[in-house]
Amino acid sequence: MIIYLLITFMLASAACEDQKKPNFVVILTDDQDVVLGGMNPMKNVDRFISDKGVTFTNAYVSSPICCPSRASFLTGMYVHNHLTVNNSLSGGCYGRSWRNLEHRTFAAALRSAGYNTFYAGKYLNEYGVQAAGGPEVVPPGWSEWHGLVGNSVYYNYTISNNGVPTHSTDLYLTDIIRDLGVSYIENQTESQPFLMVLAPPAPHQPFTPAPRHKGVFSNVTAVRNPNFNIAAKDKHWLITMPPSPLPEEMMPELDRVYRSRWESLLAVDEMVADVVGTLDRQSLLDNTYVIYTSDNGYHIGQFAQVYDKRQPYETDTKVPLIIKGPGIKQNVKNEQPVINIDLAPTILTLAGVKPSRLMDGRPINFTDEAKGERTMLVEYYGEAKDGTVDTECPWYYDNGNLAQCHPQYDCKCQDSRNNTFGCLRHMATRINMKYCLFADDESFTEIYDLASDPYELENIANRVLPSVKHWYKLTLARMLACRGSNNCDNPLETPTFIF
Repeated sequence: MIIYLLITFMLASAACEDQKKPNFVVILTDDQDVVLGGMNPMKNVDRFISDKGVTFTNAYVSSPICCPSRASFLTGMYVHNHLTVNNSLSGGCYGRSWRNLEHRTFAAALRSAGYNTFYAGKYLNEYGVQAAGGPEVVPPGWSEWHGLVGNSVYYNYTISNNGVPTHSTDLYLTDIIRDLGVSYIENQTESQPFLMVLAPPAPHQPFTPAPRHKGVFSNVTAVRNPNFNIAAKDKHWLITMPPSPLPEEMMPELDRVYRSRWESLLAVDEMVADVVGTLDRQSLLDNTYVIYTSDNGYHIGQFAQVYDKRQPYETDTKVPLIIKGPGIKQNVKNEQPVINIDLAPTILTLAGVKPSRLMDGRPINFTDEAKGERTMLVEYYGEAKDGTVDTECPWYYDNGNLAQCHPQYDCKCQDSRNNTFGCLRHMATRINMKYCLFADDESFTEIYDLASDPYELENIANRVLPSVKHWYKLTLARMLACRGSNNCDNPLETPTFIF
């Protein structure tokens, strides 16, 4: 009888072990590129995540701007479905449409499934402003909340600590997020699974490194790839506006920005080491998925732009994505095309929770390392902002259509109302194409074959077969109206003439 009870106990324990739900830690940086070497400073990320997991070499975002991309990350939806189209309240960034949708985030689904959920850092750019309810509002789905009020800064910020606004002037924000995360993990046990999202400000403007990291990369300069500071005459008009190329006296500023971004990321890299180390000490690491990614990329000098995002090129839309955890192969490079709307259904699937049918993304297949065919959508809706076109700039008269035009940029504008585009990123074993259509008076089109032109130097829109252009135009129209993964995943069969 004793032996029988012992065996029964062992079987029951094994069954409970098999049913134990995994934990999730997501590190979401702000504006971290991968194309220009933005991962080079991340030695701890390499050691503790890349070497222990899978690096996705073709990872993209649904929009090359913070708030729409973060809304896609949280909901698994394309921009045209979650309706957060830019970084303003009127554009849906923590506006009414978002707050009506917020209960559908993957965090809310995990919370309903019995998870503890923790958030620290930047959320959506307009979170916490008084017009959106103020910092007393805690978004649904989070059992512990430390959300940054407003956009990324490094000092002089307010955090909503479970709805209680707390202001700090002299504590470096990335370090505070690290401390909050480490403390939270130290209080977790195996009895209840948890989700943790850590969203530091780095390397977002103003690119402020921690004092201990200032000057570490003093000899580093911005990458001078073939598309650096060239006059691009075949791009949409915003890229071609003067000065093009940028004057030589602006190059030191580009170099300063580049090295400052790297230096600001060193505190994030330290945070990764501390978080992984704490998971290990708490005996939680083996049952935890650790995901490292960014909300969008960044450009510095490409096609004679200054420094920003908001453009359809690889610098702005391609991001780091690295995942380690139970059952995932170690030190693997994976070429399959993925996009940030895939993260929500992936996390839910790994947790044993069925993703909502309204999610446009699909769970990542970790056993598939090949570049299977996929067409992914990138959307951006250009902004014009009063007050961001300097009176010293010659086109101040047109400030109702332009944005981010400053004398320190030689008045080269970074955005405009008709910098609105939909792009298809079409990838397969023998396909590596990009198709973009702008919502301007010309319906300006850009097409690149990245297999032969990785720096997007030559717009081949006027050279491809009319049937190819027509197929991409139809596919883009279909994807801009798609809803749910069944409709948003390769909506039209690829004709043989594309290959």
